[in-house]
Amino acid sequence: MAFTTNNNLKNQVIYQIFTRNYKGGTFREVQNDLERIQKLGVDIIYLLPIQPCGVKNRKGSLGSPYAIKDYRITDPSQGTMEDFIALCDAVHQRGMKIMIDIVYNHTSPDSVLATEHPEWFYHKPDGSLGNRIGDWWDVVDLDYSHPELWRYQIDTLKMWAQYVDGFRCDVAPLVPLEFWLQARAEVETVRPGCIWLAESIEPEFTVANRANGIDSLSDSELYQAFDICYDHDVYYQMKHAILQKDSLDTYIDALNRQPGIYPANAIRLRFLENHDRPRAASLISDEQVLRSWTAWMYVISGTVLIYAGQEFCVRHHPTLFDLDPVSFDTGSDISSFLQALYKLRQDPLFAECIPTVSVHGNEILYAVLKGIKGTSSEGRCAIGIFPLNHQDAVSVDLETGCYTNAITGKEIEVFETVMNTGGEPVIVFTDSEHYRLD
Repeated sequence: MAFTTNNNLKNQVIYQIFTRNYKGGTFREVQNDLERIQKLGVDIIYLLPIQPCGVKNRKGSLGSPYAIKDYRITDPSQGTMEDFIALCDAVHQRGMKIMIDIVYNHTSPDSVLATEHPEWFYHKPDGSLGNRIGDWWDVVDLDYSHPELWRYQIDTLKMWAQYVDGFRCDVAPLVPLEFWLQARAEVETVRPGCIWLAESIEPEFTVANRANGIDSLSDSELYQAFDICYDHDVYYQMKHAILQKDSLDTYIDALNRQPGIYPANAIRLRFLENHDRPRAASLISDEQVLRSWTAWMYVISGTVLIYAGQEFCVRHHPTLFDLDPVSFDTGSDISSFLQALYKLRQDPLFAECIPTVSVHGNEILYAVLKGIKGTSSEGRCAIGIFPLNHQDAVSVDLETGCYTNAITGKEIEVFETVMNTGGEPVIVFTDSEHYRLD
């Protein structure tokens, strides 16, 4: 397993940007916005693929960023290599890190590799290049039975590792684990402490792939090489609960299973939205409820992902295949709320505990964070209450007295186990041990 995983990643926040649809669509535009992004409470900038898209079989007018033509150059429409390096330098000067998307399962059909080394690809029965996943008709799959491909891909990673601090690896389960292990070891010689984020997939997708004779890694296998895996094993339970297609209990049960399934140092990527999932504000139209769900992501153990525009409650999900700039002019802005959550999350307790989560009446999410024996947080406890129904009065297992809502800094009173939250998320610190809502 990835024994070198830095546990402090559990305190950190990643900001995801699709450069083509971000403001002016260039690296320079991202660089000009770094001050605002950092103030949100961001540690890591993550860019969707920065390389040029192929033309053959492309989807839409511009093509998917995941149908890459050349792994080793930047997309001219986003900027030159010099522009990209300048962005990396600017990120580092601010004390942040930057990571890029790596798409190693497939390329565009007209990619440099498909042209120069067709033998490195999966071939259909008729001998033509193809892919194993039916609806991905704009790409062709690589075949990792060729050692020369491994060398090319790892050398490419080492090239980019001169500038970036980590890699988000697209559909990582479809690439051999042995490759990822070797890649991690070699990249470490160029970028010590490089961050490895796997786009792990839903368990159902893994089972379906295996049933079709396609090798597919589980999250537990991926953690041998990766620091962070996507939270797809619970995402749909969360989405169904938000849409009231299923109970919150189903989602909570899935969350509570995670600590017993994955390695002790495994880190989940916690998100409400990303480029493959609906905008949170399109699922949760009530901004007060949206704040509760957002705070929840910051409290349950893992690394938080913010998709650019989430801070403005953007509802439109930009297409990956055409020019579709994200408008931040929504009339909503929860930036200060995210700043407060980030400041709160720097407390070591959030990285040193395994939260106990529960639900009360299918209307209130509840989390208890208790410091683990032998850590700096031993003896400390935080309790989070996240109303999803505007309910003001909540019954809590706390002694009568005044407490501070660590999110807002405002005093909040508990009398005879009744707390008035004003319908807003509340986090209070205590040295007591409480585990439930009454």
